[in-house]
Amino acid sequence: MRLNQATDYALRAVLYLAQLPPGEVVEAQAIATQECIPMRFLLKILRLLTKAGIVDSYRGVGGGYALARPPAEITLLDVLVAVEGPVQINRCLVDAEFCSKQGPPHCPVHRALSSIQETLIREFKRYNFAQLAGKIPP
Repeated sequence: MRLNQATDYALRAVLYLAQLPPGEVVEAQAIATQECIPMRFLLKILRLLTKAGIVDSYRGVGGGYALARPPAEITLLDVLVAVEGPVQINRCLVDAEFCSKQGPPHCPVHRALSSIQETLIREFKRYNFAQLAGKIPP
């Protein structure tokens, strides 16, 4: 499993915003410059984060982006799901019809993958951006 480049950039952009004073609005160019993210790519990522309710977008003079929620309420999982969609390490975990062994009662691999997926989700939920920004202890 590998997180894509957009997710890496999204995590860095949200962390940047989490390190600002609450409610501070910053232009996308500042995020792009500070985090070394190509501007066009960042704008696409910010749209995904806005749609997911992680970031607010402000138009006009003094416009830009700010976190939509306190950093302590935004987890790594929130950002991951906003950019990549739900954590699904195998299609059989989404729909048992994809499993030629008829799902978990008959397939030890399915049960193992399900456990691994649950662990991944739990770990991504464990870290929030207030912790990552050093605003609260981990």
